[in-house]
Amino acid sequence: MTAAPDVARTFARLHADAGALLSGWAAPDVDQDALRRQYLAFLGAHADGVAKAGPPEHLTASCLVLDGSGARVLLTHHRKARQWFQFGGHLEPGDASVWAAARREAREESGLASLEPLPDPVQLDRHVLDGDFGHCREHLDVRFVAVAPEGAEPVVSGESLDVRWWPVDALPEGTRAELSPLVRLARRAAGLG
Repeated sequence: MTAAPDVARTFARLHADAGALLSGWAAPDVDQDALRRQYLAFLGAHADGVAKAGPPEHLTASCLVLDGSGARVLLTHHRKARQWFQFGGHLEPGDASVWAAARREAREESGLASLEPLPDPVQLDRHVLDGDFGHCREHLDVRFVAVAPEGAEPVVSGESLDVRWWPVDALPEGTRAELSPLVRLARRAAGLG
């Protein structure tokens, strides 16, 4: 598939940022490192691979939100997927970086305007989409972690059916298998577990 020149041009800065971020990321294990190399190969083959308007598979950014103790995680019941997830979504032309996209998504979807993710990703996850996602078929997600300020009260956005705190050892029924490993990695990266 040939990249649309206008899409590739619009997202060139984010494409370069994604390549630099993934090239410099120290993956936590060999499986994550293999996925990191797959992402880099994908980006090398798709100049528009960070854009929703690009190929049906594309890079996304997300952020898992923990409370200050690391005992609870804030999740969104996603309106389209009808499942509980961390906050996240597509990169937009105005995002300064992949990290900034994760921060924007977390703030918009949680209602917590002061969230600041840690600077480095904690996990990569490539997954096929289930549900009504139109052109999108597969996300190559770059996942960050943020710790919510004390007493933070989330607000449900239009993209969610619900937003709720969950104990890290009692995640909601029907969560996808990757959520538990993400929580473990996020707690470790935030120094909370």
